[in-house]
Amino acid sequence: MAINLKMMATFGVAGNFTGHLEQAGEAVDFTNVKTAEAKAPKAVFPTFIPHASKVTPEFLGVFPFDSTKIIFPQGEQKLQIEPECAIICNVEWAEGKVVALTPVFFGASNDCSIRKEGAKKISQKKNWGPSSKGFSDNAIAIDRFDDKGILNRYRIASFLVRDGVVHPYGEDSAVRDYSYIYGKLIEWLIDKLNNQQNEGPAEMINSYLAEAGFPSQIMVSVGATRYTEYGEHNFLQNQDKAVVVVYPEDKYSQTDIVKAVENGTLNDPEVSVLTQTVVV
Repeated sequence: MAINLKMMATFGVAGNFTGHLEQAGEAVDFTNVKTAEAKAPKAVFPTFIPHASKVTPEFLGVFPFDSTKIIFPQGEQKLQIEPECAIICNVEWAEGKVVALTPVFFGASNDCSIRKEGAKKISQKKNWGPSSKGFSDNAIAIDRFDDKGILNRYRIASFLVRDGVVHPYGEDSAVRDYSYIYGKLIEWLIDKLNNQQNEGPAEMINSYLAEAGFPSQIMVSVGATRYTEYGEHNFLQNQDKAVVVVYPEDKYSQTDIVKAVENGTLNDPEVSVLTQTVVV
C-alpha cells in the first residue's frame, strides 16, 4: 500500500512520556486540562488537515512534512526536535464519528516545535509552513498493535549533529514505555478524535475531520521522548542535522546506533530513519 501523507489528516499526542512537557516548558499550558488518570496524555493536536478552509484554521491546510529538511521559522529562536514514533492508521467511520482505528505502518517522526509563549493552541507551534515537520521515507508494516507485535521490539533514539559532532538529543526510549500505547492508546485516540472540545490548548478535532471529508487514513505521532541534558538546553541552528531513529533493540544496541549515525551507515530496512538539515 502506498503512503500518501498529503491525503491524511495528521496529529500529535501531547504528554505521552512523563516529564517531556515539563522539560519543554509547556506543562503550565495544561494546568486546567482534566485527564482520566495522572499518567494520561493531555490532548491530541492537529498538524495537517487536508482541505482546511472554513472550520479548520487555514495554516493547517499547508502540507508541513519534509523528509530531508526543516525550514527555520522566521522571527523565531527556539526550535527543538521532537523525536517520536508515528503510526499510520486506517480509519472506520459511522455517522461522522471514528468507530475504529487500525495501525498499519510506523516510522520515525520529528514533530518539530517552536518554544514560544503566548501561542493559544499547540498547533500554532507545530505547523509554520512547508518543511516544518518530518516523517521517515521508510515506514515499516505493523503486524499487530499489541505487546506481541513488532513494535514491542523497537526503541526511539534522536540526535543533533552539529559541526560533524553527534549529540544524543532525546533519551533512548522503548516504544512500549509510552504512557499510553497499544489498545489503551487507540481507545483514547478514538475518544479524543470524536469528543475533544475547543478548550485551553486543545481543539475540536471532529469538526476538522469532517471538513477533511472523513479521511480513510490518519497519521499520529504518538509523543515525544524526554530530552537529554543537551537536548533540553540546545536549540536548532542553521545547518544542524536533526536525526530520529526507530530501531529494533534485539538487533542493535544504543552504541551501535550512535556509531551508525556518526558513520552515516543506517540503511537497514528494519530501521526507520529520518534525517533533516536545518535551513534558515
